[in-house]
Amino acid sequence: MFVGTASDVGKSVITAGFCRIFKQDGFQPAPFKAQNMSLNSYATPEGLEIGRAQAVQAEAAGVACHTDMNPVLLKPTNDKTSQLVLHGKPAGNRSAMEYFSSQHNDALFEEVKLAYDRLSSRYHPVVMEGAGSISEINLWSRDIVNMRMAMHANADVYLIADIDRGGIFGSIYGSLELLPAAQRQLVKGIIINKFRGDIRLFEDGRNQLEQLTGVPVTGVLPYFRDIHIEEEDSVALAQKQRRLGHQGVNVAVVLLRHMSNFTDFNALEKYPGVHLFYTDDPVEILAADIIILPGSKNTIADLIAIRNNGTAAAILQAKEQGTVVIGICGGFQMMGTDISDPHGVEGSTVTVPGLGILPVSTVLEEEKVTLQRSFLFRGDTTPCIGYEIHMGRTVSPQPSPLNIFRDGTEDGYWLSDKCWGTYLHGILDNDTIVKQLLHACGKAGNVTFDYHQFRQQQYDKLAALLREHLDVTAVYKSLRI
Repeated sequence: MFVGTASDVGKSVITAGFCRIFKQDGFQPAPFKAQNMSLNSYATPEGLEIGRAQAVQAEAAGVACHTDMNPVLLKPTNDKTSQLVLHGKPAGNRSAMEYFSSQHNDALFEEVKLAYDRLSSRYHPVVMEGAGSISEINLWSRDIVNMRMAMHANADVYLIADIDRGGIFGSIYGSLELLPAAQRQLVKGIIINKFRGDIRLFEDGRNQLEQLTGVPVTGVLPYFRDIHIEEEDSVALAQKQRRLGHQGVNVAVVLLRHMSNFTDFNALEKYPGVHLFYTDDPVEILAADIIILPGSKNTIADLIAIRNNGTAAAILQAKEQGTVVIGICGGFQMMGTDISDPHGVEGSTVTVPGLGILPVSTVLEEEKVTLQRSFLFRGDTTPCIGYEIHMGRTVSPQPSPLNIFRDGTEDGYWLSDKCWGTYLHGILDNDTIVKQLLHACGKAGNVTFDYHQFRQQQYDKLAALLREHLDVTAVYKSLRI
């Protein structure tokens, strides 16, 4: 189990790396995170929902993702409330006070323990991930994801600290000293992550940490920029908010407060000559070659917000000037004539006008659609894949489908090669669709990019890096496998 001294220290990525290592060494590993809080999610083959990070880790392990890998997912709808997804299905909205009540929390802990037990009976080893910091003592009695879960699994625990942010001696020592003795005994090593410069210069620090804590330092990982593993945290999104470029194809993803599944754009930003950035600045939006309205966990609130800050007006002006404008999921809904919420799925606002770009109308519904999809894009004969995660139905009096699913049903709306919308997340992971998008803006190059192959290469590069800088032999010795 990989736990942290804080959030964003590298737990998800290191977990993915060890999933790959165990796969390479002939085992059948699987990832597990009891509770995730993220707006980036994924649909399992069974049509259920889990955190995107566990889907990535499962891919690194070479196994199909399953809800037992992430039995509890929290998707924030506003500052105080989150949608609870339990075993892949929505289980209502919860305030923090409701979620952390003793009765509710105890019931959830029983559910996640059962999920872990089922998973561990099918895979070996299970590679677990904690959440945030293990030393939040005010949350220990309600912990279902960190050391209580480690105790249930009798896991070998490795504590990760981010040296780039500073203060690792205090954070490591404090995290370990605060643990009860029984929990501290599970900690088999310390991993120092994101070291810049010559790692040999930290040898004294490594020795001092081991003397101070009595726990061996399993290794020191360098800060790297050339290995690309999908990240789900909003912290990662903040690092992507680059500004408008000056060459190539400038792609502006409209920055929404409740943006979901920003991993939809990971493939597109890897194409040569593409400069992708996130912005709500009308000036930058007007200067872009392609504008993408992304998904949202609160579409109506985000639509009202972009109207109030001038972003919506800039999108409409850009569209009139011939800029490519597309929408995905909530962004597709925003592009229509209106959005209705008769059941109060997102709040008290019943109906709002859309941007009026596409002749479609949306009704938000109480039942969530979560499906993996195979489809053909706008008559193209190349099979494509994506997935749906949404709580809405969008219709048009003038159907003009963008995609045809394998079962013959349809998705999205095609207005022109410069303007369309879809419910499909992951649609831009398909090379044939990216080529159409780049061609539509008039700056297409003859470039082919296999994003699936690229991801597999990244997992292998990550595993090689971990093997080089961590004592993997000691990990195996402790596991006795």
